[in-house]
Amino acid sequence: MIPKPDGRERPLGIASIEDKIVQRAIVEVLNVIYEEEFLGFSYGFRPGRSQHDALDALWVGISNTPVNWIVDADIRSFFDTCDHEWLMRFVEHRIADRRIQRLIRKWLKAGVLEGTVLTASEIGTPQGAVASPLLANIVLHYVFDLWVQQWRRRYAHGNVIVVRYADDLVAGFEHEADARAFLDELRTRFEVFGLSLHPEKTRLIEFGRHAAENRTNRGLGKPDVHVSWVRPHLRQVQAR
Repeated sequence: MIPKPDGRERPLGIASIEDKIVQRAIVEVLNVIYEEEFLGFSYGFRPGRSQHDALDALWVGISNTPVNWIVDADIRSFFDTCDHEWLMRFVEHRIADRRIQRLIRKWLKAGVLEGTVLTASEIGTPQGAVASPLLANIVLHYVFDLWVQQWRRRYAHGNVIVVRYADDLVAGFEHEADARAFLDELRTRFEVFGLSLHPEKTRLIEFGRHAAENRTNRGLGKPDVHVSWVRPHLRQVQAR
């Protein structure tokens, strides 16, 4: 268990040396396959992409696109609550090799040994395991990325930008109605797959050069941005 910034603890799943070696080899193979599938606005745990690239993409998006509302969202305990059966269905959609499927199932079901106590793994992917970041991206590719791409094309009435870094995501909207509709439908979408948005880390933020003035006129305070990898860039633009 390691401490989190909010005072809680986060469990790390440390695999054996043998598993680490096999996981790394499988991840190298799967990365070649899935890098052809993953979308451009996904940045977390991908080869040649970093937190800084996500920030740069967000900076370009909010600088060059009319964005007046921001949905700043965090998936609650994603790595701890990811559904194994949905994950395997997504993997099997692209990977037909049953040996690879069997290995991934074994990693998911391996359990956690603390001292002499073995706890079964019924949900979640172990944080600290080599394969977990890729498996998380596979799930979110189908649950969020493909869905939001279609939602933006079919239902948005104005400009929309999206940046996802692992289980943190930021979406910018030209119109408030689009932002609110997106947030509502995103909650419904996640519920289908056993996921939920963190109530304290997910918010709708009024954005843009006139946002502070508009909120003041309505008797509200300045909008807040909490996600650590987003906050510096949004505040710079907000101050303009």
